[in-house]
Amino acid sequence: MPRLRWLFLALLVVPLADALFLVFVAGQVGWQVTVALVVLTALLGTLFVRAEGRHTLRRIQRSLADGKAPTDELVDGGLLIAAGAFLLTPGLLTDALGFLLVFPLTRYPFRYAVKEWVIQPKLDQSTGGFATGNVYTFGFPGDDDDGGGPFAGAGGDGGGSGGSGPFGAGSASSSDDDDTIDLDEDAYDVEFEDGDDRQ
Repeated sequence: MPRLRWLFLALLVVPLADALFLVFVAGQVGWQVTVALVVLTALLGTLFVRAEGRHTLRRIQRSLADGKAPTDELVDGGLLIAAGAFLLTPGLLTDALGFLLVFPLTRYPFRYAVKEWVIQPKLDQSTGGFATGNVYTFGFPGDDDDGGGPFAGAGGDGGGSGGSGPFGAGSASSSDDDDTIDLDEDAYDVEFEDGDDRQ
């Protein structure tokens, strides 16, 4: 819900700021120059988006041919779609943001932010951390015990050498309170159906 609130706020603030900036620029250079500048940036941006889109599509095909997941290329494709939308929106601020998303050098920080703050949290949430490797192999998340996880012994040394855990060296006979049952040799005799006793 907070993300939707921020998105809704951005959808309100960005057009308002764009309109105010257009009025400011028109007051400085005139409306004719401002309109011509908006149309020119939209046309140039569309050409750049088409060129980068073809290049990104070729990179996707090359990655698939090499057997690699085209993660960065798909993110770039989404950012180019957003860049086209910004460039077609009449406004100089949105055009500037669109140009930042078009060129690879300035698009890289946006790609990193999308992967780090949007894609990876979604993958972790849907797969329980297996997609990015953020899984817990011992204990529980946020467990502050100093023991070695579920295999830690009573002394908290993780059942290491000489420890008192279930796999420690002294786990069988170090305690006097162990209820140990000694079996004689007859307990290991197994009688089969044919009457043959085998040991």
